[in-house]
Amino acid sequence: MATSTYPATGGAVDNTSAATFIPEIWSDEVVAAYQKNLVLANLVKKLSMTGKKGDTLHIPKPTRGSANAKAEGTAVTIQNAVESEVLVTINKHFEYSRLIEDITEAQALASLRQFYTGDAGYALANQVDTDLFELGKKFGDDDGTGANFVHSNSFMSDGTTTLEASGNTIAAFTDAAFRSIIQKMDEADVPMDGRCMVIPPSARNAIMAEERFSSSDFVNGQTVVNGQIGNLYGVDVFVSNNCPTTVGGKGAYLFHKDAMVLAEQQGVRSQTQYKQDFLATLYTADTLYGTQVVRPEAGFVLTVS
Repeated sequence: MATSTYPATGGAVDNTSAATFIPEIWSDEVVAAYQKNLVLANLVKKLSMTGKKGDTLHIPKPTRGSANAKAEGTAVTIQNAVESEVLVTINKHFEYSRLIEDITEAQALASLRQFYTGDAGYALANQVDTDLFELGKKFGDDDGTGANFVHSNSFMSDGTTTLEASGNTIAAFTDAAFRSIIQKMDEADVPMDGRCMVIPPSARNAIMAEERFSSSDFVNGQTVVNGQIGNLYGVDVFVSNNCPTTVGGKGAYLFHKDAMVLAEQQGVRSQTQYKQDFLATLYTADTLYGTQVVRPEAGFVLTVS
């Protein structure tokens, strides 16, 4: 520790002596950890509001038109509809902070910073994913006020097929249930491309016992990346421990990427500030965003035991 008598600056803190607190290092590490731990947020549509003012994002949602028969000698059919919009409120601001005292910084290993940045990235990613999973309450015909994910796009597995009614015996995830929920999506005219399914760990445990789910066609010889464990029937399958608790079980989500939106007004930001009154450095990582369902008909919840 170098010292000097003011106004001499021989003891000034510089980039060499305070290398572990340079903000860019913290930022790089926390952003990397954040991206590594995201599952659902990587599968939905992202809209950047970085640098833009305002607290509400307006997304136009036009009504689908129809094809009309053209009779010889008659005029064309003019279509008109009052188009709607989806409002995304930017109202979710979460932070992760640590106050690191000088004595701790002086005596601790350099890996302490790596732990805090990794932990911050995990905590913020977990919060974003949790908020997106809550949107499952707004699928189908629900407005999101219900507490148990019961709506027109919510089904249950009885071991052989999917059931719409509640109160039935809920079984583990099966191939038949998977195919049935895909059929529901097909019948809703959801585009074939861009489909994903996120299942809870209990469902992964069940499907690992089935040969078709451990075949090379499913896993494609790849390692797990951001929760992805395979692809089946053209649907990328992911696993997440954030899948919500529904009526009598856990909710697995089958959805199109356009079903939900994540609007980021401020991505993960990392800051440090020295607090002389505490002889400590305050480290904070935070993010500001909003979430919303854009196409409720393109998202389904399958409850499994």
